[in-house]
Amino acid sequence: MNPSSVWKKQTLHPDCRELSCPSHDPIRDWRADPSGAYILIRADKEKKVIELAVCDREHRIVRIFSGKKCEDIYHTIFQEEKLAGAEWFQIKEHIAYLGKELKKAELSLAQNTNYLQE
Repeated sequence: MNPSSVWKKQTLHPDCRELSCPSHDPIRDWRADPSGAYILIRADKEKKVIELAVCDREHRIVRIFSGKKCEDIYHTIFQEEKLAGAEWFQIKEHIAYLGKELKKAELSLAQNTNYLQE
């Protein structure tokens, strides 16, 4: 394994391993967050904003966030989560999913296409 030319200043740690990543099936590999929380996302073309609702295990919307950029929304979500003493996203894959879906919604607004949450 050779470091990329982009990684000129870095050296490989003696325990460094290169891993090939298998395909991930979001349906087959899905698991609920222990918190019971989940999110609903929509892109409002008329207002040109992304709207995200955090729902609890009883399917009640506990917070609604809206913004134009995915970074603004997820930073606000994490700030609010901390302020509320909540832990909506206990599984790291769910945080990655949040970022992926928010970026998809942002791109759909920029390209004026329909957004469909996965």
